[in-house]
Amino acid sequence: MNQDLNRKIVTATKWSSGSEIVAKLIVPITNMILARLLSPEAFGVVATMTMVVSFADMFADAGFQKYLVQHDFKTKTDKYQSATVAFWTNLLISLLLWGLIVLFNNHIANLVGSPGLGLVFIVAGISLPLTSFSSLQMALFRRDFEYKTLFYVRMIGIIIPFIIVIPLALLGFSYWSLIIGTISGHLANAVILTLKSKWKPQFFYRFDLLKTMFAFSLWPLLEAISIWLTSWVGTFIIGSILNSYYVGLYKTSISTVNSIMAIITASTTSVLFSALSRYQNDDQAFKKTLFTFQRFVSIFVFPMSVGIFVYRDLITLILLGKQWKEASLLIGLWGLTSSVSIIFANFSSEAYRAKGKPKLSFLAQILHLVVLIPVLIISSDDFVVLSYVRSLIRFQFIVVHLIIVHYFLKISFSYLLRNIFPIILSSIIMGCLAFLLQKVSNNMIWDFFSILLCIIFYFVLLLVFPKTRQDIVNLISLLKLNFHGNIVKNFLNK
Repeated sequence: MNQDLNRKIVTATKWSSGSEIVAKLIVPITNMILARLLSPEAFGVVATMTMVVSFADMFADAGFQKYLVQHDFKTKTDKYQSATVAFWTNLLISLLLWGLIVLFNNHIANLVGSPGLGLVFIVAGISLPLTSFSSLQMALFRRDFEYKTLFYVRMIGIIIPFIIVIPLALLGFSYWSLIIGTISGHLANAVILTLKSKWKPQFFYRFDLLKTMFAFSLWPLLEAISIWLTSWVGTFIIGSILNSYYVGLYKTSISTVNSIMAIITASTTSVLFSALSRYQNDDQAFKKTLFTFQRFVSIFVFPMSVGIFVYRDLITLILLGKQWKEASLLIGLWGLTSSVSIIFANFSSEAYRAKGKPKLSFLAQILHLVVLIPVLIISSDDFVVLSYVRSLIRFQFIVVHLIIVHYFLKISFSYLLRNIFPIILSSIIMGCLAFLLQKVSNNMIWDFFSILLCIIFYFVLLLVFPKTRQDIVNLISLLKLNFHGNIVKNFLNK
C-alpha cells in the first residue's frame, strides 16, 4: 500500500514538475514581452483588481478544496456527493459576491487606490463563477494524484497569453489585455476540467453534508483569509500611501521572484500536501516525507535564492526591461529570503494543514500580521526602505513557524537545519564565488558564463556530502524516468 502510494507521489511530482518547467520556460517570455509593452502603472491596476477578486474568490471556495483532498471518504459516492454540495455552494456564493462588486464597484476602486476604475472590477468579477467550475475538479484530481490531466490544463493556460494578451497589448488595450487574458484562462480551465473530470455536477444538495464540510473548512477559511492579508496588505498600503506605479513595482518584483522559485515549489507543494495528508496518522512516515521534500526542494531553491540576489540587475533587465530598474533591489532581497521562507515557513504550513491543524497556520499568520502591518505603514513612503523592510521582516515569520513546529509537531530546528545544512553551506560558498566572478567583468556574456560556472561548482560541492550525493543520484534516476519501486522507496525514505 505504502509502496503504491509512494509511486503515485513520485509520478505526480514528475507531471507537476513537468508543467512547471514548461511554464517557466514560456511564461517568462510572455512577461518579458508584456513588461516592455505595458507600464508599471498598468500592472499596478491589475494588481489591485487581482487583490479584490482573489479575496472574493477565497470566500467562494470556502475551504472546500482542502476538505476534498484530506477527508477519508468511505465510498466514491460519498466523495462525489460532497463535491456536488461544495460546487453549488461555491457557485451561489461567487454569484452573490460578484453582485456586491457590481453594486459597490466605485467604492471598492477608491478604497484600494484605483479611483475611477470601477468597471475594471465588475468585468474582472466574471472570474468568480468561472472558478466554481474548476476549483473542485482540481481538488479531486490532486487527491487522486492525477497530475497528468492538470499538466495539460496548465499548458492551455500558458498558450492563452500568446493568442489573447500579447495581441491585445500590442493594440493598446493596456491593463484590459491582462484582465481579458485572465478571464479567458479561467474559462478554458472550467471547460477542460469539467470535460475531463469523472465527477460532474448534479441536481443534488444535502445540508447535513454542507454542515460537515463547513465545520471542517472554517479554520482553513480563516487561515486562507490570514494568508491573503499577508500577501496583499502591502499592495493595499502602498496603493493608499503612494500610487499605482509603486504598486506595480512592488507586486511585479515579488511576483517575478515567486514565479522563478515556483519552478520548484509549485510542482512540489501540492504533491507534498497530498502525500502528507495520506500519512497524517503515521508520524514516522509523515516526518520522513516532510524531511525528504525539504531536502529535495532545498537543493534547488537555496542556490536560486543566492543567484537571484547576486544577479538581480541582470534578472531585472532581462525579465522586465530598463523601465523596471527601480525594482532590482526588491527583486534581489526578496529572492535572497525566499528559500528560507519556503523551507521553514511554507512547508511548515503544509504540514499543519495535512495534520488537520490549520489553526496553527492561522496563528502564525496573525502573529506575523501584528508586526507586518505597522512596519509597512511606517516604511511605505520610501520604496528603497520598503524593499529592505518587507524582505527582512520575513525572518520574524520564519521564527514563529519554527517555534510552532517545535512545540506542536515535535520537530526541532536543529534537526531541520542538519537535514539541509550541506545545501545551505554549498549555496553560501557558491554565492561568494559569484560575487568574485562579477568583479572580473560587467559584460552580459560573462555574467551568463559565470552563472554556468557557479552551477557546476555548486553541484560539485554537493557531491562532497554523502547524503546530498545520494539525493543527486536519486534525482538523476528520476530525470531518466526510471520510476521502479526501489528508486521510489529510496527517494521517499532516505
